Amino acid sequence: MSASILVPGSRKGADSMQAAAVKGRSLWDDARRRLLRNKMAVTGMVVLAILVVLAVVGPYLAPYAYDAVNKNDVWMGPGQNGHLLGTDSLGRDQLARLLMGLRVSLAIGLVATVVSLIIGVAWGAVAGFVGGRVDEAMMRFVDVLYSLPFIFFVILLMVTFGSNIILIFVAIGAVEWLTMSRIVRGQTLTLKHKEFVEAARAMGLGRGAIIARHIVPNLLGPVVVYVTLTIPAVILAESFLSFLGLGVQPPMASLGTLIANGAQDMELAPWLLVFPSLVMVVTLMSFNFIGDGLRDAIDPKDR
Repeated sequence: MSASILVPGSRKGADSMQAAAVKGRSLWDDARRRLLRNKMAVTGMVVLAILVVLAVVGPYLAPYAYDAVNKNDVWMGPGQNGHLLGTDSLGRDQLARLLMGLRVSLAIGLVATVVSLIIGVAWGAVAGFVGGRVDEAMMRFVDVLYSLPFIFFVILLMVTFGSNIILIFVAIGAVEWLTMSRIVRGQTLTLKHKEFVEAARAMGLGRGAIIARHIVPNLLGPVVVYVTLTIPAVILAESFLSFLGLGVQPPMASLGTLIANGAQDMELAPWLLVFPSLVMVVTLMSFNFIGDGLRDAIDPKDR
C-alpha cells in the first residue's frame, strides 16, 4: 500500500490550477492573446499611440506656432534657422503645422467615425431585428444612397452650409454609415433567433430593450474591426476634400491641406510634400495593421 507524499504548497498550487481550468478563458481573453501575438498589429498600436501623443501635446511643445508668419524665413529647408522640417512660402514652421495637421486629421477621423458608428449600428440593428417591410424600406434607402457618388453629398453639404471643421465632422460621418449598417444588419439577422433573444422575448422585454441589451453588445466584435478600418477611410476622404479646397480652411491645417499645398510647391520645396505624405502613410498603415490584427483575433473561422 503506497503512501502519498504531500509537498508543501503543492495542494495550494493544485487547487489554483484546478480553479483556472474550471474558469477557462473567455472569448475576449482569447482574442486579446491572439492580438498581442500579432507583431504587425502590436507595431501598429505602438506607432499609433506615438502619433496620438504627438498630435495631443506636440503643438504645445513646438518652438513656433502653426499659424505664425515670418517673412524672413520663407522657403527654409529642413534644419535651417531652427526649423527642423523647414518652412513654407509664408515662413510658417512645417513641424508645427504638421503636428497640428495630424491632430486635426485624427480628430476628424475619430469624430466622423463615431457619427457613422451611431447611425450605422442603430439603422442596421433596427432593420435586421424588426424585419419585414420595415427592413425592406430601410435597406432600399441604403441602396439608393449607395448608388449615388459618395463624395457628392459631402461636397453638396459643404457648398450649401459653408466650410467649417464641425460640418466636416458631421458631413463625412453622415455618409460613412452605409457599409456599417449592412454589416450590423447581417449580424443581427443571425442573432435574432438565438436562444438568449428568445429568452428575452419570453421575459416580456420589448424590441428596443432587446436590441439595446442583447443584440448590440453581441455585435461588438465585427463593429470594432470595421471601426479601425473606417477611421483611415475618413482621413482619406477629408484629405481628398482638402485637396479640392473644400476641407479644412487656412490658417488651420490638416494632413490633406498640407499635402495639397506641398503638391503645388513640390518643385521649390519638396519637403513640404514629403513629410506630410510620410505621416499620412504611417497613420493609415497603423490603422490597417490594427484592423487586420483585430479581424484575425476575433474571427472564429480563423482559429
